[in-house]
Amino acid sequence: MNLRGLVSVTGKPGLFKLIGQNKGGFVLESLDAAKVKSVVNLSTTKMATLEDITIYGEDDEIRLMDVLETIKTNGGNTPDPKADGDTLRNFFREVAPNHDESRVYTSDIKKIISWYNIIKELPLFDEEAPEPIA
Repeated sequence: MNLRGLVSVTGKPGLFKLIGQNKGGFVLESLDAAKVKSVVNLSTTKMATLEDITIYGEDDEIRLMDVLETIKTNGGNTPDPKADGDTLRNFFREVAPNHDESRVYTSDIKKIISWYNIIKELPLFDEEAPEPIA
């Protein structure tokens, strides 16, 4: 799976693709149907790449990439992100069985399901992640 270049921006819904950099900051393109381009200044905005995001686990942290891959492997069926908390929690127990239930909130689960629904149509699951630069 290749999530390189996909980012979440604090305070902005959805996901973005990092497409460049200029004097003002990073140039992003939304992954929704609008394909809106915007510039984010890192001194005022926090950004996280999906490949770097982890989820609290009972023993070790769980990589978001692994959770997304498990969702796809299990058929890609997700509950509605607006479903009740019990439904979301039961789903997440299946795809991330060792997550720390006291530190992973329902809002986190909703966000992960929404992110999966955004990227599931993209060819990301079929692409290999590039090798890290040493």
